[in-house]
Amino acid sequence: MRSGPSSGARRRRPPEDGSLEVFVADEQDALPVDVARWAHLARQVLDAQGVRGDAELSILFVDDEAMAGLNQQFMGAAGPTDVLAFPIDDDLVEMGGRPDASTTGPDRSPTEPDDAPLLLGDVVICPAVAVTNAPAHAGSYDDEVALLVVHGILHVLGMDHADESGAAAMRSRERELIERFHGVLPRDPWAEASS
Repeated sequence: MRSGPSSGARRRRPPEDGSLEVFVADEQDALPVDVARWAHLARQVLDAQGVRGDAELSILFVDDEAMAGLNQQFMGAAGPTDVLAFPIDDDLVEMGGRPDASTTGPDRSPTEPDDAPLLLGDVVICPAVAVTNAPAHAGSYDDEVALLVVHGILHVLGMDHADESGAAAMRSRERELIERFHGVLPRDPWAEASS
């Protein structure tokens, strides 16, 4: 399991008003993905982690070719991996980078930084790798996908497993969240897999 690039910058707080939005897209056809189920799990995890107010998270399910490309581009590693997390660490992502993406203009008022939703980031999951890893890792395909959703969200929110104390804290929180919102895992997904 890997996380994407991160600058380590402090993230601004989401506006208190507004709603948490989770966007899930299934861009592969090798395995079934219950988009609504994983969006619901993501909302539960974000809520349990204290994310409130106007914030957005995206989860993408991609094929092994797309994942291999992302893994090479952002992690410098060959081949597909199971999950990549891309936190958005900027205080405010500037809108209007392309002429057709502008949020200001004669017919619109300027966006105030405190009014814009907090863009948490993206979690990218490869079901083809998840199904291969599941028997030796989390158990079933569904358990593996649940683990990857939770793992990716924790990375987006700033947790990491680069050192032993961070890894232990992340594993513990993952198990708590998965047991609470997905049900008891048949075995410890970290017992045989290293992060």
